[in-house]
Amino acid sequence: MRGRRIEYLKDLNPAQLEAVRTLFGPVLVIAGAGSGKTRTLVYRVARLVEEGVPPERILLLTFTRKAAREMLRRASLILDASCERVAGGTFHSLSHQMLRRYGHLLGYGSNFTVLDRGDAEDAINLLRGALGLAEKGRRFPKKDTLASIFSKSVNQGRTLEEILEKEYPHLLEHLPDIQRLFSEYQRYKREHQLMDYDDLLLNWYRVLLEHPGVRREISREFEFIMVDEYQDTNHLQAEIVRLMSEGHGNVMVVGDDSQSIYAFRGANFRNILQFPRLFPGAKIIKLEENYRSTQPILDLANAVIARAREKYTKCLFTRKSGGRKPVVYRARDEADQSRFVAERILELREEGIPLSEMAVLFRAAFHSFDLELELAKRDIPFVKYGGLKLIEAAHIKDIVAHLRIILNPYDLLSWHRVLLLLEGVGPRTAEKIMNHLRQSTDPVETLARFPSRPSFREGLEALYRVLRDLRDIPSVEEKLERLYRYYTPVLERVYHDDYPKRERDLESLLTLSHKYRDLSEFLADLALEPPESSVADLEPENETEDHLVLSTIHSAKGLEWHTVFVIALSEGRFPSAYAVSSEEELEEERRLFYVAVTRARENLYLTHPVTGYVPGEGRVILKPSRFLEELPSHLYEIYREPREEASDEEVPEGAFRPGDVVWHPRFGEGEIRDVLSQDKVRVYFLGHGEKTLHLKFARLERI
Repeated sequence: MRGRRIEYLKDLNPAQLEAVRTLFGPVLVIAGAGSGKTRTLVYRVARLVEEGVPPERILLLTFTRKAAREMLRRASLILDASCERVAGGTFHSLSHQMLRRYGHLLGYGSNFTVLDRGDAEDAINLLRGALGLAEKGRRFPKKDTLASIFSKSVNQGRTLEEILEKEYPHLLEHLPDIQRLFSEYQRYKREHQLMDYDDLLLNWYRVLLEHPGVRREISREFEFIMVDEYQDTNHLQAEIVRLMSEGHGNVMVVGDDSQSIYAFRGANFRNILQFPRLFPGAKIIKLEENYRSTQPILDLANAVIARAREKYTKCLFTRKSGGRKPVVYRARDEADQSRFVAERILELREEGIPLSEMAVLFRAAFHSFDLELELAKRDIPFVKYGGLKLIEAAHIKDIVAHLRIILNPYDLLSWHRVLLLLEGVGPRTAEKIMNHLRQSTDPVETLARFPSRPSFREGLEALYRVLRDLRDIPSVEEKLERLYRYYTPVLERVYHDDYPKRERDLESLLTLSHKYRDLSEFLADLALEPPESSVADLEPENETEDHLVLSTIHSAKGLEWHTVFVIALSEGRFPSAYAVSSEEELEEERRLFYVAVTRARENLYLTHPVTGYVPGEGRVILKPSRFLEELPSHLYEIYREPREEASDEEVPEGAFRPGDVVWHPRFGEGEIRDVLSQDKVRVYFLGHGEKTLHLKFARLERI
């Protein structure tokens, strides 16, 4: 007899209780953000054991081993230590365990070797060389890129051609050779009793599919199956769950379709939508009570996801009272956006909110580059997740090295980096050239006279010309534009596999340079934080030190903060310009925005710059994100900058002033940006941009 009684009625809300008490048959638990899904899984494990199910016959599948261990630990605290005997782990660890027993059905011995990612890349590289695809001068994809392509093909169930067309169109010319290499890689693994990470899933699926007897055995072994984060499963994982439970159908999956944001990793959004079709008669339970956020934040989150094309309809609510509305800030430009965020962070810290309880979230890592410089200037410590800081990316370091030579021609470290980018120049040749330059009063001019060999003479001459030109160009922005024309072919050659993505980072650097007149100031701002204290470590060296969090939204999933800023909410940035042409990708962007806003507990700030610098076009008006425009105006407040009141002589009583929030019959709510004359104003309207209006005809009303 157990010595502990679980107080389900006291510990769980009605929806959680229903999920915990429903033991038999297929169950789909739609767990909204912050609704206690982990608690529900933990209590259901305890309930099954309490009802007499042997722990070994319960299987809990999660996406990390740590998550499984923590859930079983919590279940044992609720009931007793027997809960820790529940079979818990990841899809890959389960598949590995099963293939040790059943791999012989596919021709594998029980002692097959599992290749980690590095091993797999080395094997691919070995075969790449054996097939003559790694010959010097041939621009064939590198081993890490090939491993990524092969993995996506297996996990997403798509052909190599489909992967290349969608994600690597510049590599399509190599398709026949990539297909040949993939076939050779598959043969090599079979012959040498090897499986890579993706083979574990694929081969366990094959055993289940091709051998009904194994399905029956596994179904008897695991009488109850539970899956966490089901919205993040891929096609193979969903099929594995279906086949393993064929004999009983006692499957509970928990997830949130509104938080499915990992399609790029192979996650299939449709798995959770199609669960009732895969498991006829499935019971659907919705967890809608939120234990994280205030109701105003939840109201906005509900409005965001209400416009999703395909979803399980749910409405998040909380029993917590109070809370302020989310705040929208319409920044003049990126610099103003950074200033606003930094100043508000400092104000909140003065109010007693630790930096570690605040986060700035963004769609892509480069969206925070301007903000990083602003935070460094104000001595606000931060850590960044989900991407390199600007100065740490290899291609950005290449550009900066050229610029540093212009400032200091005796910077040998920069010379070394720049010279190694030239075709035909290796470390020994680079050292010879540097010895030559080291003794000169004008290293740039001396470069033109170096006795070069034909193999790298052309590259050396091109480098000399660009460095010579850069010295004579006054503007930082123009220097970068000239340098980019030279560097683009280098970028394509050195970073051939993913240069289109890296080009976007270069455009971001060009955008940053627009506000600088002095090259030394530009480079100093970029280097304000030394690399050893940067995001490479991800965590502060001193865990007691307070740090602000900067993070991509993908890296922030599952986390929460007191205050959250979501920045760069402009069309083309969020949603990404690469998503707007695909309805499916646009829907994932909407879910990404939903994940961002549901990270906030008390304060939520949404910012977008009204203008931005676009390379080649100059300063342009940036349209607000459609996700902002779709929000009903009563769900948020527009932030108004505090300002000094003008005297009666300066501004007539009742006249409009910059910062006033107004209403227009056609354009809706807006903000006065400038008073041009006694009867003419410039107003910014969300969704319509700036308008110059004559007060005599405009019928503006102050809100």
